[in-house]
Amino acid sequence: MIEDPKRYTITAALPYTNGPVHIGHLAGVYVPADIYARFQRLQGKDVLFVCGSDEHGVPITLKAKKEGVSPQNIVDKYHTMIKESFEKFGITFDNYSRTSAKIHHETASEFFQKLYDDGKFVEEITEQLFDEEAQQFLADRFVVGTCPKCGYEESYGDQCENCGTSHNATDLINPKSAISGSTPITKKTKHWFLPLDQYEPWLKEWIIKGHKKDWKTNVYGQCKSWIDDGLRPRAVTRDLDWGIPVPVEGGEGKVLYVWFDAPIGYISATKEWANENNKEWEPYWKDKHSKLLHFIGKDNIVFHCIIFPSMLKAEGSYILPDNVPANEFLNLEGNKISTSKNWAVWLHEYLVDFPDQQDVLRYTLTANAPETKDNDFTWADFQARNNSELVAIFGNFINRVAVLTHKYYEGVIPSPSTFSEVDEKTLDELKTYPNVIASSIERYRFREAQMELMNVARLGNKYLADEEPWKTIKTDEERTKTVMYVALQIAAALAVLSEPFLPHTSEKLKRILNFKEASSGQELSWGKASETSTLLKEEHRIEKSELLFSRIEDAQMQQQRDKLEASKKENEANNASVEPQKDMIQFDDFTKLDMRVGTILEAEKMPKTKKLMVLKVDTGLDERTIVSGIAESFSPEEIVGKKVTVLVNLAPRALRGVESQGMILMTENAEGKLVFVNPDEEGIVNGSTIN
Repeated sequence: MIEDPKRYTITAALPYTNGPVHIGHLAGVYVPADIYARFQRLQGKDVLFVCGSDEHGVPITLKAKKEGVSPQNIVDKYHTMIKESFEKFGITFDNYSRTSAKIHHETASEFFQKLYDDGKFVEEITEQLFDEEAQQFLADRFVVGTCPKCGYEESYGDQCENCGTSHNATDLINPKSAISGSTPITKKTKHWFLPLDQYEPWLKEWIIKGHKKDWKTNVYGQCKSWIDDGLRPRAVTRDLDWGIPVPVEGGEGKVLYVWFDAPIGYISATKEWANENNKEWEPYWKDKHSKLLHFIGKDNIVFHCIIFPSMLKAEGSYILPDNVPANEFLNLEGNKISTSKNWAVWLHEYLVDFPDQQDVLRYTLTANAPETKDNDFTWADFQARNNSELVAIFGNFINRVAVLTHKYYEGVIPSPSTFSEVDEKTLDELKTYPNVIASSIERYRFREAQMELMNVARLGNKYLADEEPWKTIKTDEERTKTVMYVALQIAAALAVLSEPFLPHTSEKLKRILNFKEASSGQELSWGKASETSTLLKEEHRIEKSELLFSRIEDAQMQQQRDKLEASKKENEANNASVEPQKDMIQFDDFTKLDMRVGTILEAEKMPKTKKLMVLKVDTGLDERTIVSGIAESFSPEEIVGKKVTVLVNLAPRALRGVESQGMILMTENAEGKLVFVNPDEEGIVNGSTIN
């Protein structure tokens, strides 16, 4: 951990340009990263905050294929949309680049070439999945199948989104091509691999023994689990025509793997910024006194804590990340955010529906930040936090202070008289908040830091309520001057301290308080707020009040819920088409399937999984254990005693250490919910065959 860094290099995960940015991305990555960057700038630190569009991922080619356009059309469309949305929302990147930029292609190619020339790769001919119908090798995201670890049936070829395990596409059970839907074959191909196994001892030293326990528990735990399981070489190239061409002999028809290409985008974005601003880029990446931080979601932990550091270590001249503050996932109205199902609140749409309320969303997402566990966003909570906290506490205090200052003193800050014990105690407490909030931010506890910010507004409201200047103005004008002077110092502190969290609000408040004139054109810094509790001098004139926040009505929230419901129904309608008929089989193939009626005798959810349930089923032949992925759709209590259709002669396989000895037949109803293929009729006994 760097105690006193000369500069900060802050990166935020590169968003895929296969769609817009949604609130899950904001809560997990971009809002916390922006809070941290803004805070460090207020401290007077040298900060470089970079990001950019990840334009070479397989989801982009899938999107292009679906829409019947080129991948370039897709990335151009969404890069522009994402960049503009970030700007309007107030994410203060010093540079937002893109991986299709020439400088990125050059940087990534040079990085690969350096490792290649230094003999850091191993070259292997391997068996990879190949789609005979499409006549192409299948990249990881072009393959979907059953996870070999948890049994999730929609795992991608590189990673299971259910249990988080990374694997190879060839490890999947019952793999299917996402291009044609057919079962792929294996075919030999040559690729270059980064031998992560060779970096395992160094990673153990750096992460496990290297005092990385100041990293978040979820980050440290996932890294330790990966290292303890043993690392394997990972391909850095793949057979694809969209991406950065492999720049060495034998690389024809191959591109750099996106996981290798994308994080180098942080470096190329820095180079691009340096070129445009006549700066040097290398100190931000190669000076040991620079602090490198990666803000990411939990699905990127392995890439930023194990793989990218191994790449940097292999290259030899780069610094390593000081911390990787990864967040968990944000759900929406109780359900997982899903781009494919259009179950999301999209940033560009929010900015249209709530054009001047960027900070309300920032505030709500930070208050519900999934810092230690998955959390949930609801429109009811969004409305409550705006009306009950931002309007009723923060906005109410500022409005009362500004209105009373103009009413009593025509907007001029009065000269205080004698400070009472309450006044001094309030000012002393006010002076502690900058350091309290700073401590939380430095430990990446942004939710906690924002709560402390709101405590400043609560301090102001309580002070006004207790001292009642609207009463003392009639009996003790000198006392009223002191009370208003103290209240105005609290308002000034809020203007400074709110800037990382509520930047648009901070700007409005600084305008009301006429900060530029008060500071002779220089912004009042965080350090100034921690040194003194008197940020505004007597005789300084403030502007008239303007509302910082507006109430959000029930009708607006219902409109948003209706929009979500409409998206859900539209998605169901679009996906309601009948699955195409599978390949023809012969009658003899059908007769090999032995399907029997059984009764579920016992059921329990498998520990540490979301979908899996362990069942004991009476098949009429025997009582056997079957592991089924139905735990998200049914509780154990509601299915015990239920008759089911069982494929009894399916070869047993182990799922999470439990041998599953068959399969329960299921289907989905019109709402996409799992239902049993139900033989629950009178007179049908266990063991009855289904012909």
